[in-house]
Amino acid sequence: MPEPQLISPIPSGLPSFLDSERIKRLDQVEGADVAIIGVPYGVPYDVAGMRSPSAPAPSAVRAASRRFTRYLAHYDFDLGGPLFNDRDVRIVDCGDVFMQSGDFAGNASRTEQVVRTIRKHGAVPIILGGDHAIPIPVMRAYDDVGSMAVIQLDAHIDWRHEVNGVTEGLSSPMRRASELSHVGGMAQFGIRGTGSAGKEDVEAALGYGSRLVMAEQIHDQGVASVLDQIPNASSYYVTFDIDGLDPSIAPGVNTPSPGGLTYFQAARLIEAVIQRGKLVGLDIVEIVPDNDVGDMTSFNTARLVLFTIGALAHAGQIGR
Repeated sequence: MPEPQLISPIPSGLPSFLDSERIKRLDQVEGADVAIIGVPYGVPYDVAGMRSPSAPAPSAVRAASRRFTRYLAHYDFDLGGPLFNDRDVRIVDCGDVFMQSGDFAGNASRTEQVVRTIRKHGAVPIILGGDHAIPIPVMRAYDDVGSMAVIQLDAHIDWRHEVNGVTEGLSSPMRRASELSHVGGMAQFGIRGTGSAGKEDVEAALGYGSRLVMAEQIHDQGVASVLDQIPNASSYYVTFDIDGLDPSIAPGVNTPSPGGLTYFQAARLIEAVIQRGKLVGLDIVEIVPDNDVGDMTSFNTARLVLFTIGALAHAGQIGR
């Protein structure tokens, strides 16, 4: 029997991330350092949510990334050297996880299977969402890493148990992560304002041992003052809701909230995680292209992904 379809390769005429190599089968990931994969849809809370405003985000980020392609061999002043540190870094774009309308369980299963397969072939998965439900099946694909710390950059803590009876929606990824036996620590940076959390959700997060770091503290005391909140671990997974950034640089989100992280604060937090241990995966979610201004959010998202790849190369975690 033929293997079930797991990915939808990028159609002809549409850009890949950084104009990188497009693949049509997951076995072509073999030998790559980084594999980009889009996950347009998670599990919605209602019928309206099935038309997720974040579904076009993977394509929007890919398109925005093309503005960087001519500079990949240049000096990167944010990293203090050539972007990829004079290393040969192979990036492939797997397109999007194949999704079927209404098949939420099947879509989640395919997402998990795709991430497992990418990891089996030795590449670091970088996931372009989609809403914040999509890290739930993604993080399940890491049950072979031993103990992994999850680092979140976000305005919200995402610890709801359920909404409308749905337990795997966009307000629940960190609570679901806390239930995974291979997640051994958690820190959440950029928290601020009001959002989906009730008092009981905050108490549950603190009771679990998650370290909640307010955006205000990072602004007042600097990134260096909060780095001790990153749990010690050999492996790290970063989940980044783009509304963790300030809306002045990321207006294209569902719930903009003033006082968010700056580009450099977010970049230095990611860099600090990479310097602490092995980064085994990253997702960036909740971009809403229809709410964007001049593609600023997609552009800054693409830049942060590129910075992450460069930081991995400078740390010697990828490339040759």
